[in-house]
Amino acid sequence: MTEYKIRAGEYTATIAAHAGALRELRHRERDLIVPFPEGGPIPDYRGIVAAPWPNRIADGRYTFDGAEYEVPVNETDRGCALHGLVFPLDWTLESLDESSVTLSCSPEPTAGYPHELRVAVEYRLAEDGLHSAVTAENLGGTAAPYGVCPHPYLVAGPSPLNEWVLEIPAGTFLEVTPDRLLPKEMRSVDGHEFDFRAPRAIGGTEIDHAFTDIAFDGGGQARVLVRDPGGTGVGMAWDRTCQWLQIHTADKQPPFPNRLGLAVEPMTCPPDAFNSGVDLIRLEPGAMHSASWRIFAT
Repeated sequence: MTEYKIRAGEYTATIAAHAGALRELRHRERDLIVPFPEGGPIPDYRGIVAAPWPNRIADGRYTFDGAEYEVPVNETDRGCALHGLVFPLDWTLESLDESSVTLSCSPEPTAGYPHELRVAVEYRLAEDGLHSAVTAENLGGTAAPYGVCPHPYLVAGPSPLNEWVLEIPAGTFLEVTPDRLLPKEMRSVDGHEFDFRAPRAIGGTEIDHAFTDIAFDGGGQARVLVRDPGGTGVGMAWDRTCQWLQIHTADKQPPFPNRLGLAVEPMTCPPDAFNSGVDLIRLEPGAMHSASWRIFAT
């Protein structure tokens, strides 16, 4: 597997050409994300770019501009099309220097998504962490539905995830069906176990939900912070381009490793947005869309 290593200050990162995925991110040799092995498959979509849709499309079917489409179902146990079309691809190197790398891909138009997109991701290390930006351009002649998110699993430190202290600046979450994780209704976090607006330990709470009503600061940034009781921590920041946030405690049944990290995914739209239309981006011919985020040590 082709991969690229970049560094700046006390940070190092490794990016795989396959899926344009972030394979490793370290600060002072400490993992800030759950890595995946070099040269092998990518478990649990770790570090991928999810585009042209994040999360799920129910049954792989949707309607756009009056036409019905069907994309392949790759989450067979839930009957959903998961995480878009670009993660199976090998991305092309566009530029590389000591502290940054840019990769791109152009998925082939299909009957289910008959649009010509070019998607590029830039990873850039600086003194304040890893800056990532995904830019999509519609090279075709028809408008395309679009959404995007990253998929890192953050690691606060060596303690079990249950002991990590989590802060999520969101007032509402999307309740989902227990069997397929498809949207049901919006609910306030007030009085709910998903209220992490004030930092507290994750404990046994299991989360695989989208959040919104996100609190952005005066500079237009929102942050999720995760801290290990030993004193280390990791954070993720993003801007108003992503009004949604998927959090997943990576719960697994034996024999699979359980709760290895916390998936933190700033999203431009919620799950199944290709059907609901909520915050779905309409990418007109010739138009471009960019979204960015940053992972940093605390």
